[in-house]
Amino acid sequence: MTEVRPTEAAPGSLWERDDEVAAVVQAIENLCADKSTSGGLLLIRGEAGIGKTALLGAARRLAERQGCMVWSARGGETLRSVPFNVVRQLLQPALISLMPEEAREYFGDWYDIAGPALGIADPGDRSADPQGVCDGLVAAVRRLARRDWPLVLLIDDAQWADEETLRWLAAFCERLDDVSVLVVVARRPGEITGEGARYLDSVAAAADGPTTVLSALTPAATAGLTRATLGDHADAPFCREVWAVTGGNPYDTVELLARVRASELQPTESSACELRALNRAARGGGLVARLEELGIEATRFAWAAAILGHGISVDLVGKLATLDDEDAARCFELLRNARILTEVAESSHQPANGELEFVHPLIASAVYNSIPDALRTAMHGIAAQVVTDSGLGAAMASRHLLQVHPDDGNSSSSCARPPATTSRSVLPTRPAAAWNAPCWNRRCSRCTPVSCSNSAAPPCSPRPPGPSATSRPRSPCRGSTPTPGWTPSSGSPRRCCTTTSWTRPSARSRRRPPGTRRARPGCGSRPCSTCGKG
Repeated sequence: MTEVRPTEAAPGSLWERDDEVAAVVQAIENLCADKSTSGGLLLIRGEAGIGKTALLGAARRLAERQGCMVWSARGGETLRSVPFNVVRQLLQPALISLMPEEAREYFGDWYDIAGPALGIADPGDRSADPQGVCDGLVAAVRRLARRDWPLVLLIDDAQWADEETLRWLAAFCERLDDVSVLVVVARRPGEITGEGARYLDSVAAAADGPTTVLSALTPAATAGLTRATLGDHADAPFCREVWAVTGGNPYDTVELLARVRASELQPTESSACELRALNRAARGGGLVARLEELGIEATRFAWAAAILGHGISVDLVGKLATLDDEDAARCFELLRNARILTEVAESSHQPANGELEFVHPLIASAVYNSIPDALRTAMHGIAAQVVTDSGLGAAMASRHLLQVHPDDGNSSSSCARPPATTSRSVLPTRPAAAWNAPCWNRRCSRCTPVSCSNSAAPPCSPRPPGPSATSRPRSPCRGSTPTPGWTPSSGSPRRCCTTTSWTRPSARSRRRPPGTRRARPGCGSRPCSTCGKG
């Protein structure tokens, strides 16, 4: 049997990826050959853990070796509701290096249109046109690309990118004929529907060639990876069982071998029967159990990191996890040694910049899904406050507010209420948002139908009407001060309370036979739901 070696372009990291790496090398050489040549687009598709992120890492190293400028971004499973999240990650290196005057010069006439979406300009009073914002971002990236030539854009987990970014990406990839930029996009199959799927189809149609589909490792490659990790003394039956347990999935194989090495298990046929138990401990419920073994503080730190997502630091995660600096640093070290969290490096030849991320998106998803539902909702509410206090902006806080129930307390909503200077094109639209929400509390008689602004009134619960809600709130009992702006409905007399006019008949009332009436709380012989009187 022919011995399998790792890919020479990225020794020790990629196995059986010679053709894929060769395609990346060719695309980079074409980009660097002549500044006047057109750009390129490579698409990589594969299941979770199949090696897409590793291949993008190899592309980064190869591009930097050729002197290219590399911008990278990654979609997040919990960040799909944040508009322009991925494109802002992508342009962050360029935006940081630009002074305000330089940014206005490079953006030109598009500054006032695309600038608010990137958080570098005041949006003004009028709402931005989505198509205009998209065109402005396309023009801005094209101009920045000419400054930072040769430029390589790497986008990982595109199936989790926000819809606004995918729209921009589709428009940008259609105009690569006269701009020298190499775009490499990695995604999982499926996991996206609606407009996002249509935009990704447009990106695929603009690609230079067919989509690269990554396949699982063969038994020979798995055996080579096993011996490279554990030593040449790993026997053939043991290596074959590693392949059978992981199915040739590179991520699962690497994690399983890390568990084997940590447990000091001998790579022999007699110990091969223990591999399945170790594999269960390396992912899913086993990963959660391994996290709990690190202690409650480390678990809380990992939960906080999963809630916050990208662009996080030890101190920011520590604030959400209610840990002091010393305990937060200790928890991070535990999680880094356990291959759960790591530090982000700005490039392959530069040290880490203090930003944290999960070792793999699969780990981030497992940790996030392991948080109890009620606790996850509460942590998102607190995260909105922490993010706002840290000066990261309302756009970062808004995605946490989207995960908070509207009828929660007012504290998390009011503290992260978006300022007037925040771009309307950046903040997502929230139906019945908690910001400036109407009062739906029957017993509150001192607030207007617009907002609960009277600090002396009891706390009002901002609860939006459900899909079948058809009536407005009742006014208080007779003798109390009626709610301003509301008048009782006419009709049969009421013993105590009055109800406001119905905006439309409910589906149930439309099916009721003519001549019959539906009894309402507080009317007729029923007790009043507000004061208890008949």
